[in-house]
Amino acid sequence: MKLKVVKNYLPIVDHIKNNKGIRYIIMMGGRGAGRSYFASQLMLGLLQKSSYFRCAIMRFILGDIRNSTFQELLDRLDELELTNFFDIKENTLEINYKGNSIKGIGFRKSSSDQKSKLKSLASFNYIDIEEADEIAEEDFMQLDDSLRTIKSDIVIILRLNPPDKNHWIIRRWFNLVDSNVDSFYIPVLKDSEKHNALYIHTTWEDNATNLNQSTKDNYKRYKETRPDYYYNMIKGLVSDGARGRVFKNWTPITDKEYEELEFEKYYGLDFGFTNDPTALIEIKKHNNKVYLRELVYETGLTNQKLSKRFEDLKVSRLQPIYADSAEPKSIEELRNENWNVIPAIKGQDSVRAGIDNLLSLEIYYTESSKNIANEVQNYVWALDRNKEPTNNPIDKNNHTIDGIRYGVDTHSKQGYVGFV
Repeated sequence: MKLKVVKNYLPIVDHIKNNKGIRYIIMMGGRGAGRSYFASQLMLGLLQKSSYFRCAIMRFILGDIRNSTFQELLDRLDELELTNFFDIKENTLEINYKGNSIKGIGFRKSSSDQKSKLKSLASFNYIDIEEADEIAEEDFMQLDDSLRTIKSDIVIILRLNPPDKNHWIIRRWFNLVDSNVDSFYIPVLKDSEKHNALYIHTTWEDNATNLNQSTKDNYKRYKETRPDYYYNMIKGLVSDGARGRVFKNWTPITDKEYEELEFEKYYGLDFGFTNDPTALIEIKKHNNKVYLRELVYETGLTNQKLSKRFEDLKVSRLQPIYADSAEPKSIEELRNENWNVIPAIKGQDSVRAGIDNLLSLEIYYTESSKNIANEVQNYVWALDRNKEPTNNPIDKNNHTIDGIRYGVDTHSKQGYVGFV
């Protein structure tokens, strides 16, 4: 199998071919840069040519691998008419070749899992992580510490679009340089990390010959229609967060730090079903500090399934669950299952009042709470005709935020409320 490589990725091939001992390869930049295509070529090439190759293709949720990285591998084999030469087990996401193997492994089996389900990866020497920004630092450290084989160099590839400047990947490996675009930065690999890490930045322009013209036109158009998206997702710059962000100073903490907090615990619940997810947030509060952990973020949950999920998560039937009062039927059905679900306090300007309450607090969230992290970066005030923030938040993609607001605001006004 011969690699057809975009030239920007050649340093990766050189490092691997010449055994330069780089452990971390960070492929980060804009959309359309061909990172997935290159990674699939590289993994299949190594699968055939290496004397020892045990590769884990990974994402945060196991099920997401099937239609992304694993499918990319199958597509490359199909394009080259090589499928019949490999032992492919689609049900377990495995590809085997003469003693070498590629296997799909998730950091979590499902979005509701709170503990990593990783088994020992000591014998693996290659790890390819897609959407690496979804992974909590604690999970990455557990993975990194599990890799111990002496049969080959160990290589961990992280593929991602740039997260915001507070993300652990940015903090660990990069310095940020002014880009001359307000609120956006150029990531530069730290000198202290260059001995053990390789950073490859690419955008669609590096892969332009493999993109159709309409796709390239769309990418260019975003500069005028959605500039924040353009500079972050197309140009691959690191952002402060979305323009007009409502919450700017929420701080990530590890799950271990959260679990060690022995404070009062309660929950916030935002109902969803078909298009919008149901979001359940566990909340701990002490004085002026609030600590959050995302427990559920799923579509298609009936109240019966949600009740079972509460049981699986070991939610106490005595602890209050503050839920959207616009769903009285759902609240009643859950109360009939003996859950202490309490309607959130609403009224005139209750959304703004709840936001003001959150703005007055120090707020921390676990690094595994990827949807909280995403929403807090993108929950914004509506912009006026001059593209300046107003005092009205956009009611979109704010399911964890609403659950947090219901819980924190109502609890602060009512204190503990039992069954009535």
